[in-house]
Amino acid sequence: MSTTNLRSFKQKVRYNKKAFKRFLGKIEKKPPRGVDQLAERLDKEVWKEVDCLTCANCCKTMSPTFTETDIKRISKHLDMKPAAFKEKWLWFDKKEGDWMNKSQPCQFLNLKTNMCSIYEVRPADCAGFPHLKKKKLIEYVHVHQQNVEYCPATYRWVEKMMEATGHQL
Repeated sequence: MSTTNLRSFKQKVRYNKKAFKRFLGKIEKKPPRGVDQLAERLDKEVWKEVDCLTCANCCKTMSPTFTETDIKRISKHLDMKPAAFKEKWLWFDKKEGDWMNKSQPCQFLNLKTNMCSIYEVRPADCAGFPHLKKKKLIEYVHVHQQNVEYCPATYRWVEKMMEATGHQL
């Protein structure tokens, strides 16, 4: 497993983002036979190569959505009332109907270690990120098209998906 160099990663994203999004769009329109099984196999391969603790770019640049269940669980863990937790840490995105972090990087990220201070009770959105193993891959293409810009694991997964389906960069 190698360390993630975010500068290098961002350069690769700039160079390949359009090709990756085009490829994912083609997969969405005409999924190859066995694409869900392929996605799961490639997910296992990716995690042998990518270590989130050398990156944490998702926690530094994105916000998870917090469900009411997440808010209750986390606020209890922090010995706070849900309303106080929301007031201190979150804002409500009326357009999307989601509770989001007020600031970036995430307030629960330790920037020295890239570790989450509430890992055991983190939001479900964080626990599932980057959502590579979601069944029915084609229903999550829009998520992967976004995450490829932020997550080296998603980027590598799309590279592997392209290789496995015979697409060239």
